[in-house]
Amino acid sequence: MWTRQRRRSPYRHLVLPVFTFCVLAYFGHHALTGKYGLASKREYERRIEVLKVELASLEERRQQLDKRTAMLRDGSLERDMIDEQARRLLGVTRANEIVILHGFQN
Repeated sequence: MWTRQRRRSPYRHLVLPVFTFCVLAYFGHHALTGKYGLASKREYERRIEVLKVELASLEERRQQLDKRTAMLRDGSLERDMIDEQARRLLGVTRANEIVILHGFQN
């Protein structure tokens, strides 16, 4: 009876290392360039800095608005001052008033 014996390939010892290298290369590539990789981290950090600057300017604007609203609360201004500010902001005048325009800041 005949028995067939196969000669083993000399490359059989390379199958596992090549497979392992391919898997590591895949995950390494995505660790650098993927959605949560190092390149994205730098982009997220840049975006955080931009948003921090925007937050600081918005907080400053909010403080200015809080200061202006505090001036309009009862007891801090007289009624004619509130009327004057409302007319200036809305651009409304009475028929018997004379308007003199000069430098105006918001």
